[in-house]
Amino acid sequence: MKHVTSVFWITLAIMLSISIIGVFAPVGFENISGAIMNYISVHFGWYYLIIVTLFLVFCLYLIFSPFGKIRLGKPDEKPEFTYPSWIAMLFSAGVGIGLVFYGVASPISHYLKTPPIADPGTKAALEDSLRVTFFHYGVHAWSIYGIIALILAYFTFRHGKRNLVSATLEPLFGEHMKGPWGKTVDILAVSATIVGVATTLGFGAAQVNGGFTYLLGLEKSFWLQLVIIIVVTVLFMISSYTGLSKGIKYLSNVNMYLATFLFAITLILGPTQYILNSFTHTIGTYIQSIPTESLRIAPNDPEQHQWVLDWTVFFWAWWIAWAPFVGIFIARVSRGRTIREFLIGVLLVPSMVSFLWFATFGITGIDAQNSGIDIAGLPDEQVLFGLFDSFPFSVILSILAVILIGTFFVTSADSATFVLGMQTTNGSLTPAKSVQFVWGFFQSAIAAILLYTGGLQALQNALIIAALPFSIIMVIMLLSFYKALRKDRRRGENQQKA
Repeated sequence: MKHVTSVFWITLAIMLSISIIGVFAPVGFENISGAIMNYISVHFGWYYLIIVTLFLVFCLYLIFSPFGKIRLGKPDEKPEFTYPSWIAMLFSAGVGIGLVFYGVASPISHYLKTPPIADPGTKAALEDSLRVTFFHYGVHAWSIYGIIALILAYFTFRHGKRNLVSATLEPLFGEHMKGPWGKTVDILAVSATIVGVATTLGFGAAQVNGGFTYLLGLEKSFWLQLVIIIVVTVLFMISSYTGLSKGIKYLSNVNMYLATFLFAITLILGPTQYILNSFTHTIGTYIQSIPTESLRIAPNDPEQHQWVLDWTVFFWAWWIAWAPFVGIFIARVSRGRTIREFLIGVLLVPSMVSFLWFATFGITGIDAQNSGIDIAGLPDEQVLFGLFDSFPFSVILSILAVILIGTFFVTSADSATFVLGMQTTNGSLTPAKSVQFVWGFFQSAIAAILLYTGGLQALQNALIIAALPFSIIMVIMLLSFYKALRKDRRRGENQQKA
């Protein structure tokens, strides 16, 4: 394979070692990963809350500051993709499977099983269920993607740096980032990407399995999930072969059409007026709660403290683990936009779409539950299909949902192989297909191993572990980026005076 770097071979060796341990010592693998995850959650929960809040505050500062006028490219450069295609690609890569998996499951769980504060099943728990779901998929989450995508796009397209995480740290560390230290940074980024994507692929396989359980009566099993992963791997390899402007772009648009259709059907067949009222009300309570919810860790209430660790810290770790992959991909498709335009698009548009999605599916699921349909009693991966079972044409809707999960599955993995290829070929914007295929195989293999060793819990363990080291790199990236911005501004002021 031409043009691959030592980052490729070292990360490949790490992933191969994890795969071997997972296959031949699954119990030990699960025990060790669980112990590490528990330690990180208990001792670093406060850290996750602080840094994610910091990312959001910095994004808001850039939007309203003079820096917002800076273009991610040459001063007169035009965006490569239209707004609809740009939004579709960043949305499909960034949150697709998560929305489908948790669209009904999160609000139902927070209402009846794991309320953050109120007693289960109360009106207060109902309101909290939607509010905290908005919080986990709102501007905090998208600021994580926005920060890393912005920094990468800025250095790559404005300063001509290599499209690597290590290259963004050169303003602070100079030539050291072209040596072993830079390689270490890129290895951590690639490793976090593989684990983050593999985790989401595992969730996707579990939910497709849940759909087959409802549609065909097939039982939940690792072997069926393995077959699903193999089939999807073949599909995203084919999509990857067609390239960014064809396969990923077209499939992302298909995702949006399918998701819009299922959303519209659920909005119409569900309690429409109640959904719209709940959406409007929750937007208000969400905005009001941002200052306190951002840093709420409840040190004096063990139950609430554990809830924050199980939910908020897990979600922040999930978004951080996905950040190198989604950030690099969003940066790649955002050339030519200004910082202000970019951040408003990345923070607000996907957040509002997510809010509408959760209000529609969450409130419809809660309404069905309160009408006597036991949706809450189903496993998370089957909750969506349990809701559709209460609708007319339930089989057709469930089939479309399985297709949607599958296409989100393909675009996420497809985008990830492209990004991993870039990161392990010295930042090439057109990585070799052979490199992409290798990473496609390994991210699918890791997903299968995580499901084999401990199911969804193992997936969550892996996420929190992978996110911690990369979160530290993200903080350093932010400092490096700010230093470069200030240097740019001074240069511009000097040119104006001259």
